Amino acid sequence: MVNLLDPSNVITRMFRAGKYDEMYNYCKDLLDKIPNDMVALQNISLSLIHMKKYSEAIVYCDKVLEIKPSDIYALKNKIYALESMKQYKQVLELCEKLLLTNSKDLWTLNSMGLSLNELNRHEDAIEYYDIVLAIDPNDVTALMNKAISLSHLGNYQDALIYYDRAQIIDPNLKEIPIAKSHIFEKLNLKDDAFLAAQGVLNKDMENIKIDAKKNKCSVFHQFCNEEFENLNSK
Repeated sequence: MVNLLDPSNVITRMFRAGKYDEMYNYCKDLLDKIPNDMVALQNISLSLIHMKKYSEAIVYCDKVLEIKPSDIYALKNKIYALESMKQYKQVLELCEKLLLTNSKDLWTLNSMGLSLNELNRHEDAIEYYDIVLAIDPNDVTALMNKAISLSHLGNYQDALIYYDRAQIIDPNLKEIPIAKSHIFEKLNLKDDAFLAAQGVLNKDMENIKIDAKKNKCSVFHQFCNEEFENLNSK
């Protein structure tokens, strides 16, 4: 039988309900009674992160780390807070510490890459995304961020490939069509830019362009005709 009054269960209910103020106050009361209560220390930092009080969150993360220097939960909360404060060099240091414990932690590897991106170290960032993709080829975060890195380096064709892979896995990511469209515009491929903005995958663009040429119409009209036919067939 679940103990509804157990602090962990109370905090979980508040967190799921998005009641971060109540969660903070509850954890604060616990800490007034037991200053080193690990559950309270860890979750008060989480509540502060969701309240966007990142500096305060770090204070409580550090209190956990004083008790347990390798606490993964506190390290990850601190990384998230530091990322939000754009303190990317400190993020790298903490990520390296986490990777000593688990060199295949995908979240940490992606965080490492993201901070390297923000520091304009795109080639270094790609190395970490490649490690992630070697473990999980369908990791959308790594695919997206590798595409961003490649684009910054001017490697647009490869960037399009990685954006496309991410789009196949998660078609609902709205930023991918926009990013792909911008790259095609840089390559002066206006038809491709239009099709990308509509969410068309790279592999389907050529067929639309071929059909447009066959039907002696613009790519825009060909796309609209195909969309109209698809709606009618439904």
